Amino acid sequence: MSSTTARPGWRAKIHEVIYGTHTPAGKLFDVILLIAIVYSIIIVMLESVKSFDNQYHDFFNISEWIITILFTIEYILRVICVTKPKNYILSFYGIVDLLSTIPKYLALFIMESQFLTVFRALRLLRVFRILKLIRFVGEANNLTRALKQSRSKIFIFIFFVFIISIILGTIMYLIEGPDNGFKSIPQSIYWCIVTLTTVGFGDITPQTALGQMLATLIMIIGYGIIAVPTGIISAEYVSSNKSIAPNHGEACKSCGTDIIISDSNYCRKCGEKLSND
Repeated sequence: MSSTTARPGWRAKIHEVIYGTHTPAGKLFDVILLIAIVYSIIIVMLESVKSFDNQYHDFFNISEWIITILFTIEYILRVICVTKPKNYILSFYGIVDLLSTIPKYLALFIMESQFLTVFRALRLLRVFRILKLIRFVGEANNLTRALKQSRSKIFIFIFFVFIISIILGTIMYLIEGPDNGFKSIPQSIYWCIVTLTTVGFGDITPQTALGQMLATLIMIIGYGIIAVPTGIISAEYVSSNKSIAPNHGEACKSCGTDIIISDSNYCRKCGEKLSND
């Protein structure tokens, strides 16, 4: 039995609202939660701007307390409405929910609480739970599957790029040397990677004509390199789309529940056989 299986009675009704999306109450809950998450992230960002914080500090503080209390109530309800609370508490989303709720309480005991902003920003991860309960999960599953299937190709490609960076960086070190800013081979390799990825910080630049020619070549190679992993993942993604069952994005004909697993054979709620024709 999963960690989100509902308990009987009033807890089942709470479970239906919090974990369900096929009812008006469940959809309304998700919308309110999404608004609260986005609003809390905006508050976190605005608090980091000193001019805004000095002017609206009390408003930000009250807003944060209201959101924290709402998230605390939600967390408690999630724990009590499932049959196996421990499974939820130790799950990824359970840990995210807890870490994104406690910073305001810890701020009461820790004076220097700026680092707690990181945990408050974790609330943004909760958006994925909401999206997972809707129709976006099928596409997310396909993308995850494509990344897993292409991971060996991507690893080999990255390893090849690393070798190229070492070789070209060493050559640039021999061409330019310490007098032109390339003080060591590791620093030259750093420059090569920055140039190859088209970041171009500009903290080190070749001064000789030969070095500039090599830099031009590396830049051109960099544009070609960008397209390679994209092509690998895209090919796997298209292949993954062709292999999944066509019931993705539909709803169960028996109970109307959204089909959130693209390769499901049975409805997750009523157990009805899904059509794969």
